[in-house]
Amino acid sequence: MDSRRPPLAPACPTLPEYVRHWAETTPDRRAFTFVEHPAPHSRGIHRTLTWHRLDVRVRALAARLADEAGPGDRVALLCPQGTEYVTAFLATLTAGLVAVPLYTPGLPGHADRLAGVLADARPSVVVTTSRARDEVRDFLGTGGPRIVVADEVPDDDGRDRQPVILDPGAPAYLQYTSGSTRAPAGVEISHGNVVANARQALAAYGLDTRPMTSVGWLPLYHDMGLVLSVAAPVARGALSVLMDPAAFLHEPVRWLRLLAAHPNAVSAAPNFAYDYCVATVTADQKEGLRLDKVTALINGSEPVRPGTADRFHTAFAGQGLAPGTHCPSYGLAEATVFVCAARPGEPLSRFALDRDALAAGKALPARPDDPRAVLLAGCGTPAGQRVRVADPVTRVPLPEGEVGEIWVQGPNVGRGYWNRESQEVFGAEFADATAGPGRWLRTGDLGTVLEGQLVVTGRLKDLIIVDGRNHYPQDVEATVQEAHEVVRRDRLAAFAVPGGAGGECAVVVAEHARTARLAELDVPAVVRAVRGGVSARHGLRLADVVLVPPGTVPRTSSGKVSRALTRARYLEGAFGGQVRAAGAAE
Repeated sequence: MDSRRPPLAPACPTLPEYVRHWAETTPDRRAFTFVEHPAPHSRGIHRTLTWHRLDVRVRALAARLADEAGPGDRVALLCPQGTEYVTAFLATLTAGLVAVPLYTPGLPGHADRLAGVLADARPSVVVTTSRARDEVRDFLGTGGPRIVVADEVPDDDGRDRQPVILDPGAPAYLQYTSGSTRAPAGVEISHGNVVANARQALAAYGLDTRPMTSVGWLPLYHDMGLVLSVAAPVARGALSVLMDPAAFLHEPVRWLRLLAAHPNAVSAAPNFAYDYCVATVTADQKEGLRLDKVTALINGSEPVRPGTADRFHTAFAGQGLAPGTHCPSYGLAEATVFVCAARPGEPLSRFALDRDALAAGKALPARPDDPRAVLLAGCGTPAGQRVRVADPVTRVPLPEGEVGEIWVQGPNVGRGYWNRESQEVFGAEFADATAGPGRWLRTGDLGTVLEGQLVVTGRLKDLIIVDGRNHYPQDVEATVQEAHEVVRRDRLAAFAVPGGAGGECAVVVAEHARTARLAELDVPAVVRAVRGGVSARHGLRLADVVLVPPGTVPRTSSGKVSRALTRARYLEGAFGGQVRAAGAAE
């Protein structure tokens, strides 16, 4: 039986205990389904694990891992997206080991990051699948960690093993940050952290008492993919339907079809994915597609722009998509993932803010139709945790309407960074302890509180400061991609580089659209349009604008543009652009 009525969820301290509970109480209920798309226009082949079958596989693999590694050892997960990845993650936790969610070496453009993370985490064991074994073995070379092939471990390996008693405060896994602003760092997430954050997410989206199905294509090595597609469904006893990120990129309507096929679906995606669906899903593909049963579509981009939600809803309103399904949210790996969320069914909170005031640290209202206004969406309220906005220098809490660094406190905040100093980030204290007692997480993100909602404005380390004025790079990037149709959306980076007289100047590196050929473009005309748009809207002169082919601007493993790496490559001369003084004639 697989009824739609959600089972009662107990309060278990760890994910392995939830797995055992569901295996005992609802053994035949579906737990995880992976939808494989072997052909370009395939509707998908479904492979499902029931809770009983998941428990059998988790126990077997946990027993094998316990034979290969000792308590506290790291186990790197180099599996393709699929049920084996879920099994490997849960088995590592069940064995009392520390999982390191990663990806196979074949992920384009990320071999160097994978090698760096493996060198930092120093795993004793690598778990992969028979399909990826050869490429993993070739990548690791001789003398590397031992390899366990998940789908070749027999069920009988776990038959007579007693479960390990897990300490909720002990590390469960290392969640490596995406590296969008710095080198990746492994956040130690405890068993208690991930269970707390799973419950917080369920409560935030109203999924703790109602039926739900998680439908996701986000990679499971990404913090949001792991919590929304694995931890939350395990804590809820709900079905999780997975697909490969590449399958979404090849044909995004596949994601929408899965949302339509599963009532009470909840999913998450960044800004680009919603815009990608709008741009590529055809009228023929929309025919017969019904999205009226979708509960929540989470958007965790930083910042979330109302235009993305508006375009997506306009494109799919004819398919029954309710306007209240779009849920802007905020989170980060250091807090497991979820921090604040807008609730499903509520209208999108929109804020038009004065650009100059925002650059000066004040969130003052502006007319929405003012071309110099910054349009942002509210990210709701905290989910079972405390959030404050503080002056990053004086460590004084700021009142509503003032922009500062977002600080977080709650049971979901990680233990610290693996193998490096963490006190400055994870042990922050307010200048006046009575303003917010205890240790706080300094997120490095900038934001403010308006009408009781958190509004994220950007990253502290990403700020472009020219002639004493602050400019948010994502704001500049939004202007650049609207300045000329040839600029590829969400595939560009704005950043500061050293300029004359010890100051800084601003640079943009942008990919051109796939439909254009660089040799045939009027590049000077594109550059003039970009410079003119940025100058008019931001009062900022760009020292350099570099147009590059698609796929050139580096991205993190989670798909975000890496401004830090783009900047480093620019300074190395990798893009061929030349820095000119910020005040140079245009």
